[in-house]
Amino acid sequence: MSNVAEWKKEEIKELKTLIESHPVVGMADLSDIPAPQLQKMRQSLRGNAKIKMSRKTLMDLALNDSGKTKVETLSNYMDGQPALIFTEMNPFKLYKILEGSKTPAPARAGSISLDDIVVPKGDTGFMPGPILGELQKIGIPAKIEKGKIVITEDKTIVAEGEEISRDVASMLTRLDIYPMEVGIDLKAAYEDETIYTSDILTIDEEQTLSDVQKAYAQAINLSINAVVFNSVSTPALISKAAGEALNLALNAEVITSKTTDLLLAKAYSQMLALASEAAAKNADAVDTELVNKLSATASVAKTSPSEEEKKEEDEEEKEDEEDNEEDAAAGLGALFG
Repeated sequence: MSNVAEWKKEEIKELKTLIESHPVVGMADLSDIPAPQLQKMRQSLRGNAKIKMSRKTLMDLALNDSGKTKVETLSNYMDGQPALIFTEMNPFKLYKILEGSKTPAPARAGSISLDDIVVPKGDTGFMPGPILGELQKIGIPAKIEKGKIVITEDKTIVAEGEEISRDVASMLTRLDIYPMEVGIDLKAAYEDETIYTSDILTIDEEQTLSDVQKAYAQAINLSINAVVFNSVSTPALISKAAGEALNLALNAEVITSKTTDLLLAKAYSQMLALASEAAAKNADAVDTELVNKLSATASVAKTSPSEEEKKEEDEEEKEDEEDNEEDAAAGLGALFG
């Protein structure tokens, strides 16, 4: 580098120092960002990240001369107007902040549309005039309705990947449609010998949270079924074991403090069922006390409304409410003439 200008050496040295002193290094594209907006973005990142623009050759040399392994791979992502970003933030947080700082911008003639550009139907707010022909010329269905120019249906005026013409760009701006975004475009980021490209850094937070919650539930279910004890599965396993033990004790008729009342209730119910069958065959086979118990049980069962009876009662109550509402409405009508 003996023939390299001194300022270039200093520039490379500064870049190397920044690369080696920051855990995360990003390669960004600053194309089409107006100077005032770029200045605002620099100010918003102050204290969290540092943006350094330089010549591609100098950035490439600094990346390759750095002591960090694999950081030189960032040279492959020098697109448009490249700049290096240095930060302590992890790449995902940096990407989220940069994406959130982007602002809508008018379409530019000659630019390639990153998405379909759709002109929505509705009132344009324009009075009848030459603009009607201009809209129709570029393929936007429009007509005069109630003294205003209206677009009759949604129209995709530029498809993803197509170039935006001058006429289309001008009309979109007149319609207050700003399909472009202006902001720092993070192409890739380096951290711990790993390169994260923009497609990896793009995260759907809601979907990610849903996936984590689903995985957590599946892990708990697996640990319970596999009888793996941990801080979460242990209470559930103990509860499950207690339920199974109680069920086993009831079926085996083992007397414990937990089963006694349940077994007595079961025995009482079986006794009444047996007495009922016996009484049906021979009334003298059951004593007076049992007859009274059977009668009391039958009376309770009879007074308890069946599902059909409950349904009929609900319908009657509903009809009564409707009648009351009609009476009230008639009363109000009479009151106010």
